[in-house]
Amino acid sequence: MNEFALESGQPAPRLDGMRRINFYLLGAVTFLVLCYFFFLSAPGNFPPGAVIRVEKGSSLRSVSAVLKKEHIIRSRVAFESLVIILGGEKRIVSADYLFENKLPVWEVALRIRWGKHFMAPVSVTIPEGFDVKQIGDTFASKLTNFNKARFLLKAESKEGYLFPDTYFFLTDADEDDVLRSMTDNFNKKIVSLSGEIASSGKTEKDIIIMSSIIEREAKGNIDREVISGILWKRLKIGMPLQADAAPETYKTKGLPEAPISNPGILSIKAAIYPKSSPYLYYLHDKNGNIHYAKSFSEHEQNILKYLK
Repeated sequence: MNEFALESGQPAPRLDGMRRINFYLLGAVTFLVLCYFFFLSAPGNFPPGAVIRVEKGSSLRSVSAVLKKEHIIRSRVAFESLVIILGGEKRIVSADYLFENKLPVWEVALRIRWGKHFMAPVSVTIPEGFDVKQIGDTFASKLTNFNKARFLLKAESKEGYLFPDTYFFLTDADEDDVLRSMTDNFNKKIVSLSGEIASSGKTEKDIIIMSSIIEREAKGNIDREVISGILWKRLKIGMPLQADAAPETYKTKGLPEAPISNPGILSIKAAIYPKSSPYLYYLHDKNGNIHYAKSFSEHEQNILKYLK
């Protein structure tokens, strides 16, 4: 022990060292607390429930500027540094992001980096037989970024090839996202039927055109195959299709040049597998029930009986 320290009443050097360590620790803790408060914690005026849109092609700096402006983060430097550490500088996921409560900057960075937007997807159901205009109307009422005019322009050549189904989109989805999803869905469905279409002796185009008519003409699953058989028979004998769903088929022979609607899988299969019958005519009464006829005179009787 240091005799001078004992005789003079001075504390041992080791005590001075402990005090210095405690001082530095306190300083470090204070520094970290201040860093957290000024850089890492949520701003005091953080708006709970805020929805922030990150546009496609947004840069990290532009995103951090928006987050700073909307009081989601305190420090752009802290946010950008964390995103870079997470490897997301050039992988910003575009979406509408919901910030339901106050979040520290690292949680915000994680969400933006991995696309954890916490927004419930929008469910949109397209019934079988809808044409592109009806599809456009439906999506325009559901998606804020959906441009109906651009959709109709791009979808004009895709009539018949947009598969009717229930789709789920993020709120920022646009007409290109819709077209891509519906076209991809159609391609997946039709690939599984390619062998059956080839065996039918008809082209895919003719099958889709016919199924688009069947979709509009039939009222039930049983009707589809019988109506398919009747329509293919009319083509075979050189008779106009005379389908109410396609008025031009009363004036010209053969199939229309393009599909008139977007058929579902049942109508496509009905076009591939028509059911043979002795009938050449059919109509639906006011209750939707179908009535067949072998000759035109029988068909006229059905018209007088069920439609007059």
